[in-house]
Amino acid sequence: MDTTDTKITFDSNGVCDHCRTFYDKTLPNWHTDETGRQQLEKMVVEIKRSAKGRDFDCILGVSGGIDSSYLTYLAKEELGLRPLIFHVDAGWNSQEAVNNIEKLVDGLGLDLFTEVIDWEEMRDLQLAYFKAGIPHIDAPQDFAFFGTMYRFADKYKVKHILTGANLSTECIRNPVEWIYYGDTVQFHDIQSKFGAKPLVTFPVSHHILWHKLYLPYVKGIRVLRPLNYMPYVKADAMKLLIEKFGWQPYPQKHFESRFTRFAEGYWLPRKFGFDTRRVQYSSLIVTHQMTREEALEKLERPAYDEETIARDFEYVATKLRISVDELQGYFNQPNKSPQDYKSQQLLFSLGAAVMRTLGLEIGGKR
Repeated sequence: MDTTDTKITFDSNGVCDHCRTFYDKTLPNWHTDETGRQQLEKMVVEIKRSAKGRDFDCILGVSGGIDSSYLTYLAKEELGLRPLIFHVDAGWNSQEAVNNIEKLVDGLGLDLFTEVIDWEEMRDLQLAYFKAGIPHIDAPQDFAFFGTMYRFADKYKVKHILTGANLSTECIRNPVEWIYYGDTVQFHDIQSKFGAKPLVTFPVSHHILWHKLYLPYVKGIRVLRPLNYMPYVKADAMKLLIEKFGWQPYPQKHFESRFTRFAEGYWLPRKFGFDTRRVQYSSLIVTHQMTREEALEKLERPAYDEETIARDFEYVATKLRISVDELQGYFNQPNKSPQDYKSQQLLFSLGAAVMRTLGLEIGGKR
């Protein structure tokens, strides 16, 4: 990490606050040993108990990426769960992602439920975020993914949602100024200012209190991260998936979505100077899956080559039904930040601090 995170601080030894948080706060409270295994076994027992007599005992969100793919294998083959594989198609799946999901579902004999987001509403939302000039143009996809899963769980009284989110590859978090997730107030503010059509079917998430309090503590719907309770090495997981299922790897984390590849591989670093690989590699460094020297060498090169960038630029413009010149115009317009629009950021920060104090959440402060 470097000063493209404008809130980064360094101590007298040159160690940044991201690393200090990891070693002082995350690592002491993160158990991948026997303690973690016992917690995981207890979790599995509760999942099975809550779904007794049903066709599936949890839903597992799958994107086709490494983390959710490995969790799918783990849930079925090692934990003995009966997950319903849940995929949200927001219109940007790469062919590799589609193939990977099919190979996993077929190879493990699981059922796949796919929710397709209305493209006209999705397109309008993504254009609104381009027009807003903020970094996180990928926010509409995030809302679609999580909003759809929560609604499904609530409607069908599913008590457990499994996600591939994990500390092993994600313990260093993106600064808020780079990527600002999940704020419905900001979502509605941007949509009202720049959107061209009303949202009729789009799964807009509820207020933050609905997620953090109502769903888990009133409805009893819990989001679980099983990969946090065991040793999880990305390279080993990838090797297993390739050997067992013919799974196809991606050049970078999150590149299973063509839009996310464009957003994180081109738009963020070229327009704003934010390279999410710094966060991803930093996580792998502190968890001893990559050396700092390897990371710095990779960062010397762009996330993907110029030919692919040019092709993706034209693809994104064409799919959104705008000209390349219009998309270039959004790139050239003045940059904005999340602070330029209404938000729940203060409430998010307060809630996160309370949850860390109560031991309900561990990880970086960003």
